[in-house]
Amino acid sequence: MRRFLLSLYFLFTIAAGAQPAALSLMRSIPLPGVSGKFDHFAVDLAGHRLFAAATGNHSVEVIDLETDKVVQSITGLGKPHGLAWVASTGSLYVADGTLAELRVYKGTPLALAGQIKLSDDTDDLVYDAATRLLYVGHGGSDRDSPARIAVVDTASFSLKADIPVATHPEALDMDSASGRVFANIADASEIAVIDRGSSSISSRWSLDKAGDNVPIAYDAGHRLLYIACRKPAVLIALDDDSGRELSRAPIGGGADDLFYDAALHRVYVISGAGQVDSFSVDSRNALSPLPVLQTVPGAKTALFVPSQGLLYLGVPGAGSEADSATGHAAEIRVYRTQSK
Repeated sequence: MRRFLLSLYFLFTIAAGAQPAALSLMRSIPLPGVSGKFDHFAVDLAGHRLFAAATGNHSVEVIDLETDKVVQSITGLGKPHGLAWVASTGSLYVADGTLAELRVYKGTPLALAGQIKLSDDTDDLVYDAATRLLYVGHGGSDRDSPARIAVVDTASFSLKADIPVATHPEALDMDSASGRVFANIADASEIAVIDRGSSSISSRWSLDKAGDNVPIAYDAGHRLLYIACRKPAVLIALDDDSGRELSRAPIGGGADDLFYDAALHRVYVISGAGQVDSFSVDSRNALSPLPVLQTVPGAKTALFVPSQGLLYLGVPGAGSEADSATGHAAEIRVYRTQSK
C-alpha cells in the first residue's frame, strides 16, 4: 500500500512539473533616473512605443520598443494613473489623480493638447473605439468629491456625462459587442454595469464573501468577467449576463492588474506581493492554475498585448516603499507567453 501511495505521489509530482510555464522572460528594459512605482501602461503598435505611467516619478515615460530606450519623458504631472493611446488620432490620454484631470497629448514629440477637470484620484480608463468615448473613473474621497465615471467624447474632447457610483471606481473594462462597460467599485464590493447607449448604470452586481475588488478583465469568448479581489486574495469568474459567480481560485496578495489571453484561454493576475498568477480557462469556465511566476514585491501593474503575445511588467525603482528592501532599479520586464 505504501509503495502504491508513493507511486501516486511521484506521478502527481511529475504531472505537476510538466505543466507549462505561462510566461517566460525575454528581456528587461532599464529606466535610469526613474524612481517610485508604476501604474498603468498603453502601447502604440504602429509606432513601436510603450507608454508607462511612472506614478512615483510624476511622469509618463515613452519607450521605443525597437531600441528599448526612453525617447521622451512627459513631466509636469502629479500622479498619472490610467493611459489610453488612440491610434486613429495619434492621441495619448492620461488620467492624473493629483491634478484631478484628464489630459490629452498629441504631436511629435507629444505635447499637451487639452485637459478636462474632473476630481481627485482620477484613475483608470477604458476607450470605446466604436463611439470614440472614453470612460474615466474619478472621485470618491469625500462629500465634496463624489465617486463618478466620466464619459468623455474624444472627438470634441468634452464631458458628455458623469455617472454617479457608490464609491471610488478602481478599474474598468468593456464588452465591445454589447457596449457595456464594467467598473469595479472596490469599497462597495460590487461591479457597476454601464449601458453605452444611455450612459447610465443598468446593473449592480454584489460580490459574495469577497471585497477590495481592484482589477477587472472581460472574456468575450467565454462570456465571463474576471475580478481579482484582495479581501480575500481570490480570482473570481462571473457570468457576464447575471453577475453570478461561476468559479474562484486563490491568488497572491495585493492584486492590481488583470488580463485575459483569448488566444491561449488564460488569465494573468499581477500581484503587488511579487508574483503573476496564471490560470487556464476551459469550456466549463473552470479556472486551472498554472505555475506561479515570481517577480519583485511592488511590481503590481503590467500590460498584456494580445497581438504580440507579450506582457510588459513595471518593476518599481529606488525611492518607492516597495523597493526599500529589494534595491531594484526601475525597469520594464518583457515576458512572452508560452503555449507548451
